[in-house]
Amino acid sequence: MSRDILYATQSLCPVCLRRLDAYYINDADGAVLLSRTCPEHGEFATCIWPSPKEAPDITPFQKWKVTKTPSYPQDPATDLDRGCPYDCGLCPAHAQHTCHGLLEVTMRCNLACPVCYASAGEGEIPKDPSRAAISAMLANLLARSGTCNVQLSGGEPTVREDLPDIIREAKALGFPLVQVNSNGVRLGQDKDYARKLAEAGLDSVYLQWDSLKADVLAYFRGTRVPNLREIKEAALANCAAAGLGVVLVATLVKGVNDQELGDLLRDAVGRGPVVRGLHLQPASYFGRSPVDVVHSPRLTLGHVMQTLASQAPEWIKASDFHPPCCEHSLCSFSSVYARVGKDLVLEESVTALHGEQSIRAEEGSRVAKAFIARQWSRPGLGSSCCGESSETKKPASLCCGGGQDAFSRFLDKRSADRRFTLSCMAFQDALSLDIERLRGCCIHIVRPDGRMVPFCAQNMTSLTGIPLYPDRLQEQS
Repeated sequence: MSRDILYATQSLCPVCLRRLDAYYINDADGAVLLSRTCPEHGEFATCIWPSPKEAPDITPFQKWKVTKTPSYPQDPATDLDRGCPYDCGLCPAHAQHTCHGLLEVTMRCNLACPVCYASAGEGEIPKDPSRAAISAMLANLLARSGTCNVQLSGGEPTVREDLPDIIREAKALGFPLVQVNSNGVRLGQDKDYARKLAEAGLDSVYLQWDSLKADVLAYFRGTRVPNLREIKEAALANCAAAGLGVVLVATLVKGVNDQELGDLLRDAVGRGPVVRGLHLQPASYFGRSPVDVVHSPRLTLGHVMQTLASQAPEWIKASDFHPPCCEHSLCSFSSVYARVGKDLVLEESVTALHGEQSIRAEEGSRVAKAFIARQWSRPGLGSSCCGESSETKKPASLCCGGGQDAFSRFLDKRSADRRFTLSCMAFQDALSLDIERLRGCCIHIVRPDGRMVPFCAQNMTSLTGIPLYPDRLQEQS
């Protein structure tokens, strides 16, 4: 097949981060590549969607895309000057509201992972944001984005001794879901720590869970902490005892752990109801990485969908998965299942909600925030989209000022304890960045300097390690 141009966008040169015209093209086998040419550094192309030969069962690339009516910031924090991706803050041209506000509360870490998008735990580590700065970040997020979901990240947030106080503050402000993104080391080594976080109001733990094999785990997380596999098991047990909801999160590298997807899924399903879902992240090459970024094979959303269907055919079909209702359709996929005995059964009702090929970004944001807040919270407690506990939440007919739509009825249909989410997010690096995708990002990192920067822009680095947005923990002067 010829290198047909499917459609045009803009991207970056991965060497100098110059904005360039870019094109989605077919290669000879029918895979979809994102290609651009820098006048100084030459052509770069990377795979975005697999060929029909590699992934015969997935939705074709051109049928996967969903058009969204933009939802621009009501109160932009930065002006539109140089254009995307250089004006993030958010600027007036950003096309999606915040679903997840992510606060990096430290760049310290008790691991030194060979794969780390934030390059945390090594080298010159910036000073932690002060409590006053974190309070300002939470207030800024609330003012600009309302009661979205909050993730406390880093670095490793559990190295901060005041993390319970930060959680209390976030919950007091009314954020419906407060989640900690953790490697599990402190949660596993201190049996009382999960309980302390739960008592502070923590809803969910986003727990690093890359492999069931110790040697593969060492590839991703290094060997600084002995017996890391056992420590992660203890972390999960302690979260369960504390009543916290857990989402297991696996970074994926082709040829390293992609052949474990079926086993990771079966393991996660068997750990209900504490484990609310399995979330997969094909490695994006910013921060630290042990591979040759340009020449290494890349896992795409399509590869992951096909692999799941091939490795767990008793539960999964490639047709189960749908594009996101919030972020750009090339950023993620998901599906929702019910645990029925020892089996997974596809929730057809939620799949039907995503059948539209054109949706309003604002509505997509509402649906995504509501579902994540209720599904990922601690077992039996859940939150409504208004942030209230399940014991006090309003009837769906009164919730968020709207009627009981199909999504509200779906949420009320089945206990969150029995639902299981299977999802994947392909973060963008300098090789895969599509400006259109970036403008549709709903995961925004709240910086101490007052800006809110889309996740992939905040973490973007050139092939030589130069960040697009430096000084990530610098406070306002």
